[in-house]
Amino acid sequence: MAERAILTYIDIFFIEFCEGFKMKTYLTPVKDIERKWLIVDAQDKVLGRLASEIATRLRGKHKANYCTFLDVGDFVIVVNADKVRLTGKKWDDKVYRHHSGFMGGLKEKTAKVLLEQKPEELLRKAVRGMLPKNTLGRNQLKKLKVYAGADHPHSAQQPQSLEL
Repeated sequence: MAERAILTYIDIFFIEFCEGFKMKTYLTPVKDIERKWLIVDAQDKVLGRLASEIATRLRGKHKANYCTFLDVGDFVIVVNADKVRLTGKKWDDKVYRHHSGFMGGLKEKTAKVLLEQKPEELLRKAVRGMLPKNTLGRNQLKKLKVYAGADHPHSAQQPQSLEL
């Protein structure tokens, strides 16, 4: 019984002590969000590991002012997307599917075929699967710029190199 009374006194002291404090969650105003331009070289990087780091940067989870419902992430430029690698037998076993909407309209491509036809799409699809499936995720994906070669048209933004 004495222990319960002590806890009650401690609780009363804590309530009186914290009465003057108002706890608020800090929310960064949209005009104050700072977005950097980052450049990533995808040469000889494993696709999934690279995509998860890029998705983290696009969402802004590496920042102290991260908020789940705001777009606080950075712009990410990926070069040499055609030189990305997959582990194991995924070049032949991993299949990308989409449907045209018509009867028998299921289209399938292996990762090897997709890399030959559209090397940028391989990385973009991997990152898209790691972003939220809503309007916020679609807006975050617009900040991803993927290029098959080593050159890109975003030199005016002075991107900082990001080593992964």
